[in-house]
Amino acid sequence: MPRFHVDLPLAAGRLLELPEGAARHVQVLRLQPGADLTLFDGRGGEWSARVTRMGRREVEVELQAHDPVERELPVGVTLVAAMPANDRFDWLVEKATELGATAILPVQCQRSVLRLSGERAERRRDHWQAVAVAAAEQCGRTRVPDIALPRPLESLAADPLRLPAGTQRLLLSPTEACTLAERRRACPDAAHWTVFSGPEGGFTPEEDARLRALGACAVTLGPRVLRAETAPLLALALLGGGH
Repeated sequence: MPRFHVDLPLAAGRLLELPEGAARHVQVLRLQPGADLTLFDGRGGEWSARVTRMGRREVEVELQAHDPVERELPVGVTLVAAMPANDRFDWLVEKATELGATAILPVQCQRSVLRLSGERAERRRDHWQAVAVAAAEQCGRTRVPDIALPRPLESLAADPLRLPAGTQRLLLSPTEACTLAERRRACPDAAHWTVFSGPEGGFTPEEDARLRALGACAVTLGPRVLRAETAPLLALALLGGGH
């Protein structure tokens, strides 16, 4: 059944005109009045709905029943990830959404190739948020991870992340002896994890020291060197699995 994210208040029996993007998708699918679809607003659960009217550009639906289903990980995971070059961060956002990330914060490091600021950073953030919405629609998630505005890594010292109490912070480092899996087993009751993952070439010694000073525990993902967009996804999969 077609499934769409709608960032509007939803209630049973309400007649709703779909936003432009969702309406265009319904028209591309050639749905007709009477067709069933599923809507979710990212606040939990999803709604069954039925197309009631098709216009040239607008689509009206009637909301029916709410299903409180949740398909989230049993732990929250925030990825603080350096932005790789080209469009590889698009792929990271898409796959991190599918794997269940709670939030993603793109950061610019000393060795980062991609540099964003001002309106360009805002446009890219909006693009990545749209990528996350599309991935959530496809994979069945009822919540969409928040994509933060890109920021320099050093800004975390003056403006730290607002994380839930008891959050465990992990710094991905290929030179450590302790593995992420071992750290996870040592903290079985942790409800939220934050993963700091570096750029091509890794964090500089100064950045590494800064993150450790913020309380991050350094861990390794194994003996292989992973790409900048692969490492945070493996960490996310390890943290979310096995519960």
